[in-house]
Amino acid sequence: MPEGHTIHRLAADYRERFGGRSVRVTSPQGKFTDSAALLDGTVLECTEAHGKHLFLGFGGSGGDSAGEWIHIHLGLFGKVNFGDAPVPPPTETVRLRLANPESYVDLRGPTTCSLITDPEKRAIHDRLGPDPLRPADGPDRAWDRISRSRTSIAALLMDQKVVAGVGNVYRAEVLFRHGIDPYRAGRDLTEREWAAVWADLVLLMREGVRNNRIDTVRPEHTPEAMDRPPRVDDHGGEVYVYRRAALPCHICGGEVRTAGLAARNLFWCPACQPA
Repeated sequence: MPEGHTIHRLAADYRERFGGRSVRVTSPQGKFTDSAALLDGTVLECTEAHGKHLFLGFGGSGGDSAGEWIHIHLGLFGKVNFGDAPVPPPTETVRLRLANPESYVDLRGPTTCSLITDPEKRAIHDRLGPDPLRPADGPDRAWDRISRSRTSIAALLMDQKVVAGVGNVYRAEVLFRHGIDPYRAGRDLTEREWAAVWADLVLLMREGVRNNRIDTVRPEHTPEAMDRPPRVDDHGGEVYVYRRAALPCHICGGEVRTAGLAARNLFWCPACQPA
């Protein structure tokens, strides 16, 4: 499932190609046909991301008048593909296509693609935790929940009601970077530790948006600095522990471990992240 930086990058890409202009809105697959017909020919006013949720705003969205929003959650199988004109004929798997004379974008296989109102959009925001990539969000609301919880910090970081947008990669990597045992209860962290983790997530996820991939190793631990081969993985960027189970830790040389936690694989170095 894409992590939050990908969704914020998509919001920017939609805005750059289609923002402020009328767009053709169609649903070749047919599952969004009625809603597409309502929006066809209207102006894409704004785009927004919160965690793993993408919002495309039409008809006064973001202003004083009531608007309508396409709410997209990619889930495990959703894909977004941008292209330039001439616009090719769509395949029958395209749930949503936006097009103008210069560009098109196809959405396939999302968990959610629905037309919602301003109050419905607000309800989604209300159930999500703060997002490190949203400028108005900060660490305090998440800390209020983390500091009172017996749940492991690894599980809390993946709970979108606590922190929105963090997925398995950022979870594993930020805990490693701060030497925090993933099984520590949230209430056993100090506020200073959480503030440092939050600040690091802001930094790492902003870089993820900028580079369109996740890189978490510090300059002194890059392949060039350590004279080691670069990572080869469909995930992309350079990481410390994610998907490196049974390989030597870049810092201490010990074995990176993995275990299941809340239906996801956890990765950590027991030596660098002691209990």
